[in-house]
Amino acid sequence: MTRHVKRGGKIWLRIFPDKPVSKKPLETRMGKGKGNPEFWVAVVKPGRMLYEMEGVSEPIAKEAFRLAAHKLSVATRFVAK
Repeated sequence: MTRHVKRGGKIWLRIFPDKPVSKKPLETRMGKGKGNPEFWVAVVKPGRMLYEMEGVSEPIAKEAFRLAAHKLSVATRFVAK
């Protein structure tokens, strides 16, 4: 997205991965407490806004969001004010 917009606008990421997912090492016996945090995730419910952009025209913003939507595994929708 930032490559498509270039220096024309500002992009905000409206979600942040703030939930740790822990995992125990492979070939470890059961018990002995919880595993170490392996990675972080963000819980996204339907209707949640993921990105926000300003300072660019609507056709450029639509194309940038279309390119970003191909990388996501969920259905997305473009909303304009």
